[in-house]
Amino acid sequence: MVALLSGCGQTANKKQKDVKEVPQGMLVVELLEVADKSINKEVVVKGAVTHVCQHSGKKCFIVDDTGEETIRIEAKGNIDSFDQELVGADIVVKGVLREYKLEKELIDEIEQNAIAEKEKEGESEHCASELASVQKMRDWMKENGKNYYAIYYVDGIEYKVLN
Repeated sequence: MVALLSGCGQTANKKQKDVKEVPQGMLVVELLEVADKSINKEVVVKGAVTHVCQHSGKKCFIVDDTGEETIRIEAKGNIDSFDQELVGADIVVKGVLREYKLEKELIDEIEQNAIAEKEKEGESEHCASELASVQKMRDWMKENGKNYYAIYYVDGIEYKVLN
């Protein structure tokens, strides 16, 4: 599963309240395995923070123990923002799982742009990576019988630092 990286806002980074009542959660990989049945439902997920958006702190990304599955957490509910100091920390987050559908037409456009760039500039690491991502999306769509690629994220309500 690929997490969509979207731009960070320009608002000031506020301190968030570290809520102690958050229960233990499932790993990112476990959440992604049941994601299609959990959309718009409350979930609890845990992982290591790999990135906090620098401008606003309104988004962070957590990864599971394998380092392969990542999910974006949005600062909502009782979370004002995420502090940069969280990078590297293990957290557990309670929130609502959301789905963003990357439609087949947009995936086709991404692929065509990568092919055009490759033809214009020659083989590059960026083009190869882009085309590999498109293939991964197409494989997922085929395996899941979908005409879109699902990008899951969590609207965080509250979180707790585990370490």
